[in-house]
Amino acid sequence: MTKLRITLIKSSIGYSVRQKRTVQALGLKRLGQTVEHADTPAIRGMVDKVRHMVMVEETNHD
Repeated sequence: MTKLRITLIKSSIGYSVRQKRTVQALGLKRLGQTVEHADTPAIRGMVDKVRHMVMVEETNHD
């Protein structure tokens, strides 16, 4: 199963409330924080909306 490792690399200050909420929904609270999520279309869509604020790595967990 593929997982996504998502790291917040840019602050959400100055961005729309929608983007701030998307970052929060991904479980990111502070700069440099990393979370892992299953690679699903919903998570991919969320990441795409805030791609300018996050770094994404794919990892394979068997």
